[in-house]
Amino acid sequence: MRKAILLVFVLLFSAGVYGQEDGIRNMRWGRDYKLHVSLNNDSSYVMDVRGLYHQRGSSPMGIKEDETTYLPVKLDQDFVNLVKSRPLSEVDSMARRTLNDTTPRPTRHYNTLWSALHYDIGGGYVHLVNCLLYALEARQLNLRHLLMERPKSDWKPDPMTESYRRTRKWKYYVPLRQKYARKEYKKRKKEKDLLDLQGIPPRFVERFAETSDRGYRKLVHQKAQHEVAQIDLVRIMLAAKYLGTEQIKFISESVRKSINRYTASNLPSVIILDDYNAAVSMRLDTAGYRVDYIVFQDDLHLMPEEMKRRKRDINRLVQTINMANKNLFRRRLEQYYH
Repeated sequence: MRKAILLVFVLLFSAGVYGQEDGIRNMRWGRDYKLHVSLNNDSSYVMDVRGLYHQRGSSPMGIKEDETTYLPVKLDQDFVNLVKSRPLSEVDSMARRTLNDTTPRPTRHYNTLWSALHYDIGGGYVHLVNCLLYALEARQLNLRHLLMERPKSDWKPDPMTESYRRTRKWKYYVPLRQKYARKEYKKRKKEKDLLDLQGIPPRFVERFAETSDRGYRKLVHQKAQHEVAQIDLVRIMLAAKYLGTEQIKFISESVRKSINRYTASNLPSVIILDDYNAAVSMRLDTAGYRVDYIVFQDDLHLMPEEMKRRKRDINRLVQTINMANKNLFRRRLEQYYH
């Protein structure tokens, strides 16, 4: 029974389950290369470090301003509550009065997927990516839904449009066959038209580009939901410029509903920063990534000054990541949506 519980815990970690932790009372790095975690609710867990997410090149100077730094951490409960508190309709004045929300908000538009999602959940790229992944992994966003299916018709535009030529073989508004999705990616890459992928972590794009239809089916069969969701996320963004209002609305509302149905978990999310020999418990709040707890593999051999310096550097690294992600999203909004 104990082995089964431990196995479930490890699987939840590797799949990037999202939730609110109950608070870490103590976390130590054992000689067995495992983390021993005790929570404030008196529960305890043992985590294999090798199965956790490793972030290398952990230097503020190494943060790229044109790429989103993604970390698979849980959604902070305050962020979830903020999304839940937003009225489902911008014209729902009664809900606004009930929530005592007098903050002016922009009118919702379904011109682009990013802008629609940003209206519904707020935040920047990391919030959108984490929420989209959660909706996909939780199967709250069904890309094979009837609204996502392209209508069957013998009609052809005259003259032939570029969008029709590139999407005419797609059964759905999102290319759900890797054959067509990777073909679109190669064309866009050649044309230097990958703006819609700007907020997607590069490792997601690499996984997508390396996965064939057979490989994708294998991941589905293995129930590798996190990897499948990463590939589906890239597919969605490749199709973003071809989506109609109904499809954008469906995706945006599916993500919103998945957050509204969000169930908190007391399991902490831990990132391994290899450059610091550190295990860092983190979450994603309204401002970005937030550090909750830090423990070092070699803490017994560290002087207090060195431990303080490393913790200070780690917090500065997270602040740099948040600022870079925020600036990237702001530039995208300014250049693309306005």
